[in-house]
Amino acid sequence: MRIVMATAAAPALVGRTAPAVSAHQPTTDGIWRMDGHGTVLSLRDGTLREYQTTTVSCLEGDSAQRTGPGTYTMPDGTVLTVRTQGDRDRGSLRADGSVGERSLRRLPELPEACASPAPEGPLAAFDVFWQSFEENYPFFSAKGIDWHAVRERYRPRIHAGTTRDELYAVLGGMVEPLHDAHVAVQDGDRVFARVRPGTVVPTEELDAEVKKFVVARDLAHARSVQDFAHGRITYADLPGGQGYLRISGFGGYTDEPAPYAAQPAELDRALDTVLGRERTPRTKGLIIDLRINGGGSDALGIHLAERLTDTSYLAYSKRARNDPADPTRHTRPWPVYVTPARGPRYTGPVAVLTGGSTFSAGETFTQALMNRPGRTVRIGQPTQGVFSDVMSRELPNGMSAWLPNEEFLTRSGRTFDGTGIPPHLEEPVFTEEEFAERRDSAFDRALNVLRKARR
Repeated sequence: MRIVMATAAAPALVGRTAPAVSAHQPTTDGIWRMDGHGTVLSLRDGTLREYQTTTVSCLEGDSAQRTGPGTYTMPDGTVLTVRTQGDRDRGSLRADGSVGERSLRRLPELPEACASPAPEGPLAAFDVFWQSFEENYPFFSAKGIDWHAVRERYRPRIHAGTTRDELYAVLGGMVEPLHDAHVAVQDGDRVFARVRPGTVVPTEELDAEVKKFVVARDLAHARSVQDFAHGRITYADLPGGQGYLRISGFGGYTDEPAPYAAQPAELDRALDTVLGRERTPRTKGLIIDLRINGGGSDALGIHLAERLTDTSYLAYSKRARNDPADPTRHTRPWPVYVTPARGPRYTGPVAVLTGGSTFSAGETFTQALMNRPGRTVRIGQPTQGVFSDVMSRELPNGMSAWLPNEEFLTRSGRTFDGTGIPPHLEEPVFTEEEFAERRDSAFDRALNVLRKARR
């Protein structure tokens, strides 16, 4: 989606009658500019419309229909909540599946560019593409990329007769050196994207292959191997008293599209068994395997972290670029906390297995455990290094660009974009040699660490 990045697909709720907005709540109708994110929202007559803006363009994006007081539902089922804050000229937006809020400031009217027809043609598409990254991408300096030099190199290749295939190849060539898995060029069914060198995309096929290996090798002598959440969560009691929890994504937990609320409900059904009152007291250590994890909802990762602590703590803070001309200026960091869940919780030692195929929400969950009270050790390889929600930007020719614009900060202000979160203990992860020799060094190391932790 384009307004915000959520991950759980859901049926539209547009057909429901929208309750009247309370007279005691200042109306959210009007025009709003979102801090950071290059977005203006129009809320009129029960419809929320998104306008994607740069200093050279304004293109209409997604829309949503009002389905409750201050709530709007997008065609994919994602629910957006808009509220005023303090006075009628400040507000906030929150989306299902995402963490934190986005600040809104009221405008008297749409920017002038949004009321004019958008320019068309290959050059216009190129300029909007380049400008979208120029104003929003946070990591050019860290990756040693001179984005202005990229423009000077590639723009002379574009002219009125440039074909769609030629433009697609040029845009892909511009972003390929970023090796950012949250960056992509989309044209219909084709998508150009690159991951960090030496890493592998966590596809369904890879997930199935690895799961088969893990069940046959690591869980051969386990008790009560169970699948939950449409097969995306697996749990087993290991012979030594440790538990093994494998999570291949933070979303997609239901068979059919459903509202986002069905996702944490399905996760809770799994966790009520995995971390139930009978099992938790006898669990001597917990392995959480994220080595093949395609990401999903950051909120679901926080939901799981809340089952692993008795003490509230800061998971991370989010901030976005907030000045088109100055990449050092950001929105105020939004703190995201882990608060203990009600009911049974596991607070003993945890070993988190990660690798280059640990993506996005798998990484934000890993980051959310860094300040976890108690013993938590990371084993394996660095994660992929992509944390931000993904902006989807429309181009004048119907193509789309995907890019990140946020940073997830540790308590000390550090980010792990590009490099990924490093392990405490490095071990190979699903290499050809490991498969050939039926080894799982990271899993074995985790068992040894947890056994020693209980002595």
